[in-house]
Amino acid sequence: MPISITPTGGSGSCNTVSCLADLNHNCPAGLQVTKNGQVVGCNSACLAYNEPEYCCSGAYSSPNMCKPTSYSRFFKNSCPTAYSYAYDDPASLATCRGANYMINFC
Repeated sequence: MPISITPTGGSGSCNTVSCLADLNHNCPAGLQVTKNGQVVGCNSACLAYNEPEYCCSGAYSSPNMCKPTSYSRFFKNSCPTAYSYAYDDPASLATCRGANYMINFC
């Protein structure tokens, strides 16, 4: 479901973040959450596989070791303003503090 999150007030990086893509429709097979044969959700690779390279943990817990994967690229391509993995580009990182948020299901 398309969504946007708009902060009001607050301090720091308080930019609107949106995702207009249908993530469930294009979700990679290994990340799909299904119910009665229908895709009802799309997990992160970390949640789906719980492996250090997808969770940026253990030996992968630094920007030099944790790189984008095909899964994080799927989310980034679908929702370019969203932070798609632990060491994604700084422009996508929201550091808004003390704000109120308007969540709009488009």
